[in-house]
Formats: sequence, C-alpha cells, structure tokens
Amino acid sequence: MVTLDVRPQLLDALSALRDRVAAARFPLPLAGAPRARANRDELLAQLDDYLVPRLRQPEAPLLAVVGGSTGVGKSTLVNSLVGRRVSEAGVLRPTTRTPVLVCHPEDHHWFSGMRVLPDLTRVWVPQQDAGNEDLLLPGENPARVLRIETTETLPRGLALLDAPDVDSLVADNRVLAAELICAADIWVMVTTAARYADAVPWHLLRTAKEYQVTLITVLDRVPHQVVSEVSRQYGALLTKAGLGDVPRFTVPELPESAWGGGLLPATAVAPLRTWLVHQAQDPVARQHALARTAYGVLDSLKSRMPELASAAAAQYAAALRLTAAVDTAYDSEHARVRGRLQSGAVLAGDALKRWRAFPLDCTAGELLDALVESLADLLLCAVTAADERVDDAWRREPAADAPELAHHDTEPESAEHRIGLAVRRWRRELEEYAEEEVRALERSPASDPEMIAALVATALLGGRRARSAGEGLAERIGAHGALRLRDRGGRLLAEYLDRVIHTERERRLAPLDALDVHPETQAELIAALSVLQKER
Repeated sequence: MVTLDVRPQLLDALSALRDRVAAARFPLPLAGAPRARANRDELLAQLDDYLVPRLRQPEAPLLAVVGGSTGVGKSTLVNSLVGRRVSEAGVLRPTTRTPVLVCHPEDHHWFSGMRVLPDLTRVWVPQQDAGNEDLLLPGENPARVLRIETTETLPRGLALLDAPDVDSLVADNRVLAAELICAADIWVMVTTAARYADAVPWHLLRTAKEYQVTLITVLDRVPHQVVSEVSRQYGALLTKAGLGDVPRFTVPELPESAWGGGLLPATAVAPLRTWLVHQAQDPVARQHALARTAYGVLDSLKSRMPELASAAAAQYAAALRLTAAVDTAYDSEHARVRGRLQSGAVLAGDALKRWRAFPLDCTAGELLDALVESLADLLLCAVTAADERVDDAWRREPAADAPELAHHDTEPESAEHRIGLAVRRWRRELEEYAEEEVRALERSPASDPEMIAALVATALLGGRRARSAGEGLAERIGAHGALRLRDRGGRLLAEYLDRVIHTERERRLAPLDALDVHPETQAELIAALSVLQKER
C-alpha cells in the first residue's frame, strides 16, 4: 500500500518551494504572462489549500469537492447525499453563491480553523437556517466566505464541499471555484445529459488527468429512455480523453431534480454515496486516494516549475531590453551634451548677447543668469530627446504596455524644475570656488568674486568663443589661479552633468524597477524544485 511521505525534510523543501512560487512576479504583459500568473496562482492554491496541510496532517478527513457548470445540480446532489437541505439550490443563476462545506460534527475542528482555505472567512449557521445566506455579516463578500455545516448523516472522515459554478457569470465565483477544487482530495465533476460535451467541464477533467488527482464524474439528470445511450457516449468521450478508468455515476432525471426544489431519493445517489464512504472508511482506499492526489500534484511540479522559471526568464529578458533602451538613449544624449559643451553651444542666444555686452552694459550677475538659463535649456533638451528615443524604442516592445510603465512625471517638480535647481546649485558652488581664489590673492584691491565666477563660467561653457574670458580670468587672479579654478569648475560641471543625466535616467527607470523583475527568480524556482526532488 502506498503511504504518504510526511518527513519534515520534505515538508521544509516543499515550504521553501512554495515561498519561491509566491515570490515570482510576471508583471510585464508578455504573451505568456497571463498563463504564468494563472499557473502560479493555481499552484499556490494547491500547495496552500491542499498539499502542505495534507502532508502535515494526513489523518484529516477526506475532502470531496463537488464542482461543475451552472445549473448541473451540484447543490441538489450534495443535499441528497447528506439527506437534508444544506446548500441553496434553485432556478436563479448563479445558484451557489457561498460555498458550503458539510462534515460530521466530530470533524468540525478540522475545517473551522485555517488548516485549509485560510483566505476564506468561516461562518457557521444553525441547522434550521441552513441555506439562508441572509445570515452573512453585513458587508461580507459571499464569495470569500466558507459556510460550515455539520450533520451526523455523513460518516466521520468524509467532508463534502459544494463549490460555486466553474463557468459562473460572476468572476469571483469562477476564481473561488478553481481555488476550492485545488483544495480537494477527491474531485467530483458533475455534468448533465444535456451538457456533458461542454468545454468548461472537459477543461477541468483534462486538468485533473494532468495532475493525476483522484477524480470521479457524475452524469446527472439523465432521462430514463436515453440513459444507456448517453452513458455510452459519455464513456466514449472519457476514454478518448484518456479518462476511461475514472469512476462514473449516473443519476436519473426525477421530479425532485426539477428546479432544484427537493431531495433526490436515497436510491438515486446510493452508489455515489457508497463509493465516497468507502474512500473515507477503508484504509487502503483512503491511502490510495490521498497518495494519488498528493503525489499527482508533486509530480506535476516537474513540468510546472520549469514553465514558471521560463516565464520568469522571459520577464527578465524583456526588462533588460527596456532598461537597455533607456541606457542607450540617455548615454547617447549624455555624450551629445558633452560634445555641445566643448563646442560652446551654451554661449548662444541671450547668453552670447550678454557676453558681448559684458562688462560695460552687462553685470556679472546678469551674465551668470543667462549662462545658467542656457545650460538648463541644453540639459532639458537632452533629457527630452532621450525620453522621446525611449518612447520610440518601447513602442516596439510589448512589455512596455504595462500600465505601470506609462511615462508620467509624477514627482511634485517637473524635469525643468529639477534641472534648473541643479544648474543653480552648480552656479553657487562655482561662486564659492571663485571666492576662495579671491581670498587667496595677496594683491589689493581684491577682484570681485562674482566677476571671477562669471568669467570662469563663460570660459567653461563658451568654447572657442570665450577664449578672451580665460585671458581676462588670468589677468585678474593669475595664470595658476585661473588654471586651478578652471580645473575645479570643469570637474564640478562634469559632476553636475553626470548627476542630472543619472537622476533623469533613474526617474525613467523607476517604474520598471518598481515591478521587481529580477534575474534570480528563474534560478530560485529551479533550485527549489531540485531540492524537493532530492528529498523525494
């Protein structure tokens, strides 16, 4: 007899793998990202709601989740198996809104806590009010509530869970139905004579086969006159899908089936009930059901984890391409600005006019103001051009369509304000350097520090046009002082230029960085799987 492996080392490896899966992010809108996110969420649900709690407490009751499409009679089936009305059934769709878990009173403690489905709020309803969903707390979302019912008509060791419709018009119901199925030891897939070929239940059946879970199917509401033909056709479809060995149960169409208004006769569900009770009470059958589902999930990790790792690698590759586009654009504009500074591009327009009027018709302060404004304009044009190049490159990248990457300057100050502030700071520091040089002079009277700052700024920013600025600077503070001041001022200018470009580059990359796409994710997922495989 196959027994569950519940060694602490295996559980530790499984918990570590679970944490790696939970940490994986697929925020960029690549072709495989939706599938990767769905696979991650499904895997987390199976690990959190089924595999980890099952391996930690193998003695817990078997949980059979009854699932299927809208209106196939799941609630009526559960009510009939229990022998009383515990789940709401009717003509309104979706009928099952709040999932209902039914167990023996002595098994209540297994499900009242957070052992399985920890994200669902537990609600217990007195027996006489069963099915009355108005008893939910005000404002409680019925899609995130699990109603617990107890009844002595179910044997100890078996619990039934009536899940919402897997094809519900309500998205929350569909999500919850998938989550609940992931928590099952046994999947009970219900369909009808009229709907057994629908796509949705077959997707679930194929998923169950892929994960090798313990699965049974119920063909409900089958008219007596076609029971043999429908059962044969359904069996043929199952066999074709590789599910020919799945236990099948047929429930005839009866007056009690209509509108979900009553309980089916005990004889109608007796074979299904007998099978479920046998799974719970026979040690060999119970171990087989548990081991098949648990090891099916474990075995599925061999393909699912590499698939997640591959999707993580694709995310990082896309993030690298987006980052490279930003780096290329800003590096190019950075080099262009340095070239324009060397050519004296700042000394143009109003700044050139001020320089030609200096010092007779223009003060040192006015010249500095014009130079600072021209330098700020040059830097702003460079940043704007870089952003435009980034936008053009990102338009060719599907990953850039992530809403978080929409380029909006959300900081309180604009790029123009930030650049202007940086350039003014450069000016103040340059003026401080000029004051230091003037104070060091022994000649009297000393030169005006603002005049010296205006001359060195012109020499640094004016290129060949400002050769006379360097000569005037040497006349006022000496050749060595002028050379020293120009060197210090040039290094300061380069430092501020680098700082502005770096700041704006990081601002553009900030939304991408915030998505937390890292190269380690792929390796961590594969490493976690490798450790688990070694422990197995």
